[in-house]
Amino acid sequence: MIEDRVRAFESALRRAGVRVTRQRAALLRVLATADDHPDATALLERAKAAGAGVSLATVYRTLSELESQGLILKVSFEGEPARYEPADQRHHDHMIDVDSGEVMEFFDERIERLQAEIAAEMGYEIIRHRLELYVRKVR
Repeated sequence: MIEDRVRAFESALRRAGVRVTRQRAALLRVLATADDHPDATALLERAKAAGAGVSLATVYRTLSELESQGLILKVSFEGEPARYEPADQRHHDHMIDVDSGEVMEFFDERIERLQAEIAAEMGYEIIRHRLELYVRKVR
């Protein structure tokens, strides 16, 4: 799955006329393996830690191109910089811990069913949705 994602990212950049340099390839691998919704700065730090001398401008240009081609999703949570996740994942919702900033993914068929029922009762069908729960650990 990771290798498929990396190849898809590389192909998308090439289609857009963007060279896939060694630095950009390292960034793509970091993005493809991330499971924690990193922001651009976190991606930059991880790519640098992997030995890639990449700039923040390159990170943003790469993210913008991948987003425009539908390969990654840009998600924004209240008071946080934009974060990114691969678009090839199954639908899920997010819980954001307001104290730690941790973002957790979850899926619950009951919530999906209830949302569809509410929309139908009002004469609508859901085309897409996003659910974010801002939470705090109970102490």
